[in-house]
Amino acid sequence: MTITAEPATGTAPRPGVLRQRDFRLLWIGETTSKFGSAITGIALPLVAVTVLDASALAMGVLTAFAWLPWLLFGLPAGAWVDRWPRRTVMIACNAGALVLLASIPVVHWLGLLSIGYLLFVALAAGVGAVFFQPAYGAYLPSLVDGDDLGAANAKLDGSAQVAFMGGAGVGGVIAQLFGAVGGILVDALTYVVAVVCLSSIRHREPRPAPSSEKTTIRADIAAGIRYLVRDPYLRIIALTAGVENLLLSGALALLVVFLIKVVGVSAGFVGVLMIADSLGGLAGALIATRCSTWLGTGRALLVLSICTAPFGLLIPLTTPGAGLLFFAVGMAIPAAGMVACGIISSTFRQRYCPPELQGRVSTTAMVIVFGSMPIGALLGGLLGTTFSITTGLWVMLGGLAAAKFLRLIGPIKRHRDLPTEPAPAV
Repeated sequence: MTITAEPATGTAPRPGVLRQRDFRLLWIGETTSKFGSAITGIALPLVAVTVLDASALAMGVLTAFAWLPWLLFGLPAGAWVDRWPRRTVMIACNAGALVLLASIPVVHWLGLLSIGYLLFVALAAGVGAVFFQPAYGAYLPSLVDGDDLGAANAKLDGSAQVAFMGGAGVGGVIAQLFGAVGGILVDALTYVVAVVCLSSIRHREPRPAPSSEKTTIRADIAAGIRYLVRDPYLRIIALTAGVENLLLSGALALLVVFLIKVVGVSAGFVGVLMIADSLGGLAGALIATRCSTWLGTGRALLVLSICTAPFGLLIPLTTPGAGLLFFAVGMAIPAAGMVACGIISSTFRQRYCPPELQGRVSTTAMVIVFGSMPIGALLGGLLGTTFSITTGLWVMLGGLAAAKFLRLIGPIKRHRDLPTEPAPAV
């Protein structure tokens, strides 16, 4: 199932954003790295389950380690990103991911691979993601015009879903033919493309305007927190996404072990089934702008989230043979809603927040959104171990469907469209 950030668009997509050379380079680099990440998303759990015989609890811990850095470093990362050149941060993070992923096949070939080493890689790669995500979100508005942000986000998310779809299938094939470790090496190579593309971008973002008074990192962090907490739209979007991702990460921690140990699916076919998630995500990217135009950005956010999530309850009903359709539908339809809502929310934030606060507000939201995921992953692993894997899925997916109604709290339900700027202080 697609992970949702707190990440809108209310205008029809403007043609020509892909004609912009620098955006095209960003798009190519990110799409390629997403393709590789999708391979690792299948290959890494398969390495843990098939090579190291990981239990449900171990899978929960592995998933938790990937998201733990958001709790540890998320807030200072946003403040630092707002002080540093964002493109440089993105290049450094991609280069670090390349080295970390390439080390897994080497350690395996040396006969030293263990769950402990996978935990180290997951944690270190997570630290890179903590810096990359706010830099990426804050860099995009400087690369394209404000009127093109909706179209740019839709294209980036749409191509990411195609990459996830292809990567999931390729990851399963590679795992079947060459072993799960081989897929991780392919992901490492895709980061070379991402680094080259980012390095080739000619655009240089403007330096932040010098402040009349110097501020500390702590003061910068506090400013980002205050801005999000005091704003009724940003606050409820972030808090709802945090609850959703807590529950979703618990389900995700159990999916691969559920398919292999409960349903009896082969390692190679796991990747094929996971394509359903990306198909749904692609559909969500395609409908986000259209639904926002028809319904309004605020109403689309509510309708798409509440109406698609209950289909996830089909996943625990999965059985061999024709029963695999339950898994495919249960992955695809909620993923469509999550990706569409992600596009709506991220474009809203990029338009709504002052440029000098983009990194801090974005990271504050991501700490809430992603910081809940280690807790959810551990909870899912504990439920799967204490009761059963299927019971853990029922609890997590049922809670996820109910959590969508939290968006009805606050002002979103009262307006057709989300605002493009904060209301003036009275």
